[in-house]
Amino acid sequence: MTDPVAQLPSELDQLPDRDPEETAEWAASLDAVTKAAGPHRAAYLMRRSLQHAEGAGIALPKLLESDYVNTIPTSAEPEFDGDLEMESKITAWNRWNAAAMVTRGARYGVGGHIATFASAAWLYETGFNHFFRGKEGDGSGDQLYIQGHASPGIYARAFLDGRLSEQQLDNFRQESGGDGLPSYPHPRRLPWLWEFPTVSMGLGPLSAIYQARFNRYLTNRSIKDTSNSHVWAFLGDGEMDEPESTAALALAAREQLDNLTFVINCNLQRLDGPVRANFRVVQELEGAFRGAGWNVIKTLWGNAWDELFQLDTTGALIRRLREVPDAQFQTYATRDVAYIREHFFGAEPALAELAKLLSDAKIAECFYSSRGGHEARKVYAAYRAALEHKGAPTVILAQTVKGYTLGKGFESKNANHQMKKLSIDEFKGMRELLGLPIPDSAFEDGLVPYGHPGADSPEVRYLQERRAALGGPAPARRVHAVALPQPEERAFKALYKGSGKQEMATTMAFVRLVKDLMRDKETGRRWVPIVPDEARTFGMESLFPSAGIYSPLGQTYEPVDRDQLMYYKEAKDGQILNEGITEAGAMADFIAAASSYATHGETMIPFYIFYSMFGWQRTGDQMWQLADQLGKGFIVGATAGRTTLTGEGLQHADGHSHLIASTNPASLNYDPAFAYEIAVIVKDGLRRMYGPEAENVFYYLTVYNEPKQQPAMPEGVEDGIVKGLYRFKEGAPAEADAPRLQLLASGTAIHWALEAQELLAADWGVTADVWSATSWGELRRDALESDEALLRGEERVPYVTQALSGAPGPVLAVSDWMRAVPDSISQWVEQDWSSLGTDGFGLSDTRQGARRHFGVDAESVAVAALAQLARRGEIPASKVKEAREKYGM
Repeated sequence: MTDPVAQLPSELDQLPDRDPEETAEWAASLDAVTKAAGPHRAAYLMRRSLQHAEGAGIALPKLLESDYVNTIPTSAEPEFDGDLEMESKITAWNRWNAAAMVTRGARYGVGGHIATFASAAWLYETGFNHFFRGKEGDGSGDQLYIQGHASPGIYARAFLDGRLSEQQLDNFRQESGGDGLPSYPHPRRLPWLWEFPTVSMGLGPLSAIYQARFNRYLTNRSIKDTSNSHVWAFLGDGEMDEPESTAALALAAREQLDNLTFVINCNLQRLDGPVRANFRVVQELEGAFRGAGWNVIKTLWGNAWDELFQLDTTGALIRRLREVPDAQFQTYATRDVAYIREHFFGAEPALAELAKLLSDAKIAECFYSSRGGHEARKVYAAYRAALEHKGAPTVILAQTVKGYTLGKGFESKNANHQMKKLSIDEFKGMRELLGLPIPDSAFEDGLVPYGHPGADSPEVRYLQERRAALGGPAPARRVHAVALPQPEERAFKALYKGSGKQEMATTMAFVRLVKDLMRDKETGRRWVPIVPDEARTFGMESLFPSAGIYSPLGQTYEPVDRDQLMYYKEAKDGQILNEGITEAGAMADFIAAASSYATHGETMIPFYIFYSMFGWQRTGDQMWQLADQLGKGFIVGATAGRTTLTGEGLQHADGHSHLIASTNPASLNYDPAFAYEIAVIVKDGLRRMYGPEAENVFYYLTVYNEPKQQPAMPEGVEDGIVKGLYRFKEGAPAEADAPRLQLLASGTAIHWALEAQELLAADWGVTADVWSATSWGELRRDALESDEALLRGEERVPYVTQALSGAPGPVLAVSDWMRAVPDSISQWVEQDWSSLGTDGFGLSDTRQGARRHFGVDAESVAVAALAQLARRGEIPASKVKEAREKYGM
């Protein structure tokens, strides 16, 4: 026989074979088993050998997939710690009320989702009854990332334990009256219940990983011991298609986050149909997670399947389960037993013989309902194994039926995600299936009733006792806000005085300020610097040796630059989160740190600095998640603007982030021009976010990489800086009756405006006042609030209107952003308005070349100002033509 090993070139060919004869004997033995007992028996022996080797401590690569069976056999399940009958009653009530809430809401056309919780009910209930720690015990409790579409089931449980009323359930998705319930987990809308917004699918799993990682960060930095906190993320199998869902799996395994468990509800259905119609999503996910280094627990089959597996002496059943695609298995759940006998068991003679031993009732039970995710003992065993596993995160792949217990009209139907209600007859059938004591008379008004066994019923007492033993209600959000002391003034004064003749970019000014603030004795340790692998780009390398880069392993190597002053230092208690090239990961870090004041009762001050273009454009969805989660901190778009990056080109030239940021109501957006403005804004941000009257907002600052001399702060401008506008430099009139106008500029554009001010005065006898518009967004926010006040009958003049009131001449606004950014305040400016900006794609060029291209350089500003005056008849139109020629335009 030809040696099969020799026919398979592999990495083994590079290793010395000390005993080729023995190797041949092993190969021959495998050939013999294959010939005598078949390839499946040979594969079984090989896997048993690998399992034995792993148990013996022999280092071998792990197989990425196992058979389509439960990881924990029935015989190995731990004793169930609870009253299963009582928990079944509780779950029945919650199933009923979840479906009733959504169905009653359908009267108003508000919709809702029924099928998700129906399939996942036991996944949640088992956790609530036995595992999920509340916040009234020791530590911070567990962090629960609830699948967004399952929210009706969580509301139903809160109703059962007395935390919600019938009126609130009836106001599901009707919040404007003030006593409603948000559609999904929204902390901003229901801040005493929800901690984490998860319905923007994919963000939940990503955030859960970084939350578990941040928990370890707090412990390793001796800020809070989070060792008793566990992060549970409940996800859908279809949700795992989102790139964010699997983006950080390797990080979780690499950092051995055994404080993290993913529970993936594998009901094999997306929103419109099967997840992997022609394949098997459970096997795919198992391979992905095992390959990333996770512990994988498959909980696929209920107890009814035990008899089938015992009868499967040939392995035919296992083989058949391995080959049936998801869409076909979904079909089995909706067809009669005859169909299953023909199409599943009829696939090979051994299966057909096995089917003869099974009653129709047994086959129906197995294929219609008996899934691991529907049985509390199976789920309990999986959760217990997840908590006991050390050294790696765990994923539980739990198979369920979407729409389970909702009747044949719902279960496994492609359209069940879009089905928003059950009929009265369907509810009555559900009542019989769940064994609930709800009389027919309760339906007489044509509405399905809510059900409740009574506040002093055995079910409610049991539920509350279980939660009390686990540390109180869950989910729950608690805020014990403690105001942070304001930092010493010394750090801010360094920027107030300017840079003298030295040039400094505002990016560097911000970094210097934070470096000084991190030295503050009271609050310095609470700063969390976050950067996605571009710290040196932003001049942050000076923080490496002083603050250290966080790594749970410390530094296991000697850094190549150890002999340098600013060497690359990693430490277990490092303060910097340097995330590698993942803006999504860095943003997830920021969210965890920004909401630590509620999650852990520990206020942290995160600042996330990133390449401006790759902030709002790339991770805007997470910034909305940050707002929803009531996070606080500073996000900083460095190397900002369309024209300040020399030669980087289209994909790096950011002229629109302030426009995107303006859509987020929680984001306070600033575009400071000078170092002292940064100091004032950061100081005010610390007061507003972390002071006695703390607000649930976050700050967005754009800073530039263009070195400029930083002036000292003029007197009395602090209020204008915070509000968004102040006059920086008044123009000196060349003549008493000289034409006059107002130049408004933000960020780096202030320098073009100042140069244009000089050109207008020297070349054309025109006087211009230059204003620093530190925040177009705050000016607009204030103006909108003024408009709202007018609707209430209150007289209030917008700040921008007040600031410019009586200023002579027209207004010309200029920035390194799209014109829509400054134009957002134009309707509240009483003077004639015009603007310049950098609309369009970026391009590679020098700063001066790019600015001339976009028409925002000093000469272009001067020409635009003259054109505005000419339209008003204040100067001859010929002056505009003359200026164009003079400046080479």
